[in-house]
Amino acid sequence: MLGYLVRRLLATVLLLLVISIMVFGIFFLLPRLAGASPETLASRYVGRTADKQTVELVAQSMGFNDPVVVQYGRWAKGVLVGTDYDNGAGTEHCPAPCFGYSFVNNRPIFPELLDRAPVTFSLAIGAAIIWTVFGISVGMISALARGSVMDRGFMLVALAGVSLPIFWTGAMALSLFSYKWHITPGSGYVPLQESPVGWAQSLTLPWITLALLFSAQYARLTRAGMLETMNEDYIRTARAKGLKESRVVIKHGLRGTLTPLLTIFGLDFGLLIGGAILTETVFSLPGLGKYALEGIFSDDLPKVLGVTLFAAFFVAVANLVVDLLYAVVDPRVTTS
Repeated sequence: MLGYLVRRLLATVLLLLVISIMVFGIFFLLPRLAGASPETLASRYVGRTADKQTVELVAQSMGFNDPVVVQYGRWAKGVLVGTDYDNGAGTEHCPAPCFGYSFVNNRPIFPELLDRAPVTFSLAIGAAIIWTVFGISVGMISALARGSVMDRGFMLVALAGVSLPIFWTGAMALSLFSYKWHITPGSGYVPLQESPVGWAQSLTLPWITLALLFSAQYARLTRAGMLETMNEDYIRTARAKGLKESRVVIKHGLRGTLTPLLTIFGLDFGLLIGGAILTETVFSLPGLGKYALEGIFSDDLPKVLGVTLFAAFFVAVANLVVDLLYAVVDPRVTTS
């Protein structure tokens, strides 16, 4: 098991290195290949209101005239050990991990990501719990009651959950539950340390709205997996041994269905940590997704770049955890 863990950790480190190269290439190399000048790249760091002289100074201080390999080495060094930025009024040190420096706000990016991360983590974890429990439960019931009215009703709701866009369901949920019936608070976020009850109330509607989208997919996958698994020979053998039906369904049937669910859960959860842009925007949650959107609107590239790296890191970590859980869930997976 230890050797398997070491191999997976090394593979994750290599994956993060490849991701960093790809992210750097998308934001810096591709624009150069498309004909962008160093001043064009610098303009995305200082916003739309900066004058030509400021843009030229930033292009020079950021080293956009240097070869791309040198730029990547400087950028990667900043992520690992930190770097200094000249913001015009002086030199600002960006400590490691330095995901960039916003010349619009005159602040390093990583502390702002840490300020926004609790909101996105709260949203993602709460929604993940709801969609996992609800989706798997509905999928199991539908599979065991195949062809019944309950099965068709659940799958109809699942189809609606997958089909309806989040900005529509979010807006409708706010209109009905918050503004018309006053069951939940309106949009906004209450920090957990200020009021645990207010925190839960402010996230209840976003949790349910976001979970509806994902639980539908998990319900359909669970149903399909259960229908296939429950017809296997080892299921009939377990029943022939006199095991309780609940034990047969959960320990033998469901366990064989969890492997593909773990795969998509790692991807879904890792991506949500990078920010649920539509959900955070609809419900006015100051998370990472809304932070990236603000960076796009203000033409502040470091914000977008920082969120992209942050999300890529958690996607890689989530997949590492999923790989380790495979050995626990599926006995056919070996760690030798």
